[in-house]
Amino acid sequence: MDTFEQRAEKAAADMRLRGVLQRAAGVLRGLRERAFADFEDFEAARQRLREARLRAVLRLPEMLARLEERVTAAGGVVHYAGDARQAREIVVGLARERDVRLVVKGKSMISEEIGLNGAFAAVGIESVETDLGEYIIQLAGEGPSHIISPALHKSKDEVAALFLEKLGRTADTAPELTRIAREALREKFLAADMGVTGANMAVADTGSVILLENEGNIRFSTTCPRVHVAVMSIEKVVETLGDAGDVLALLPRSATGQRMPVYLSVFTGPRRADEADGAGEFHLVLLDNGRSRILADPLMREMLLCVRCGACLNVCPVYKTIGGHAYGWVYPGPMGSVLTPLLMPSRETFALAHACTGCGACREACPAGIDHPGLLLELRRRGAEDMGWCGRGERLLAGAAAATLTRPLLYRGLMGGLRALDPGLAALSRFPGLRAFARRRMVPRLKPPFWTRAKASARARLRRGGDR
Repeated sequence: MDTFEQRAEKAAADMRLRGVLQRAAGVLRGLRERAFADFEDFEAARQRLREARLRAVLRLPEMLARLEERVTAAGGVVHYAGDARQAREIVVGLARERDVRLVVKGKSMISEEIGLNGAFAAVGIESVETDLGEYIIQLAGEGPSHIISPALHKSKDEVAALFLEKLGRTADTAPELTRIAREALREKFLAADMGVTGANMAVADTGSVILLENEGNIRFSTTCPRVHVAVMSIEKVVETLGDAGDVLALLPRSATGQRMPVYLSVFTGPRRADEADGAGEFHLVLLDNGRSRILADPLMREMLLCVRCGACLNVCPVYKTIGGHAYGWVYPGPMGSVLTPLLMPSRETFALAHACTGCGACREACPAGIDHPGLLLELRRRGAEDMGWCGRGERLLAGAAAATLTRPLLYRGLMGGLRALDPGLAALSRFPGLRAFARRRMVPRLKPPFWTRAKASARARLRRGGDR
């Protein structure tokens, strides 16, 4: 399997992909800017959102117990999954017990995280993505490249060719391509036995699950089939409907540039006896999969405040250069560079901490005010210590640098020698352990010290004055 560095280098060299990413990110940023143009006191709203999320996260066991109590009282069933395997077993088990043959799925990053489509396929159950972007990448056999716009990396012509190959129909315009997908999916909605969705939030006080969408596919997925299963990571809970309102004040604007999406659905248990629509069964699967470990980490638990809006991706210069697939898993961009190493710590995933220029644009865009650059610096430190990133050459060089910087005479002597013998620092490319570093960076030449340049500049001014 390719490393992150190899995937990033390949993606950065794909000029077609870079053009698509730049245009799409520009559109999303423009929509967000217009959505906030008349918004009063963004910072105050951001603080309210952050406090609402923080209250729930810091009291997570209590919130989850209350949520389970309310969901059960409303007629639903709550399941706890410690990891992705358990979550797959729960959902697939529910389907097999009910003789489900066809599942329709609303857009859900959590179902991507646990590999749910593959688990259904392994037991002969057909699962169909019904979000248009997810449907496109499912037909293409790919994963999402953006948490809000999964097929952002695909051009219209690529989608047209894909539909011709997979559906036997194609068109020249986006509306006609959408119509083809809609007609294909309508049959699936009507025939499905189970609908599976994610959840933007769950409210502990009411036992309600809140879902946002623009296409109506989630409404179909939760009302046409007889069983609705929502899969949600444990940190998505909020305490009250008022807290949910504070999140909703910023989430749609940050995600799609809308004051509110076309569809805002609030589900509280299954269909009542006097109701004509809705699933007869409701199941809520709460997934941990490493979140408790993050919660126990006082330096990193801030990442649990993320509301999955994707705003950090749209402003990130690294994401706009390499796209989502280069990150190697479900979550790309700044949020993925922090979340993936925390959920799946390894030498490979900790390399994502270096997918950052330190510009801080993600921190400014985040509606929860998450300090992604600060968290990434902490991950780099941990990677250097715990993952053994620093070889003997780097440690020797770091030790020598530290000793030199604390001794002014030694520092001036060393820098003077380097300026005379190797001003371009070409020796970096030959130093053990630093070849890869030097190969990927343009190292600046060493300039004369400021005091010598200042004296030379003063002498030049005096000469010009004397000439007059």
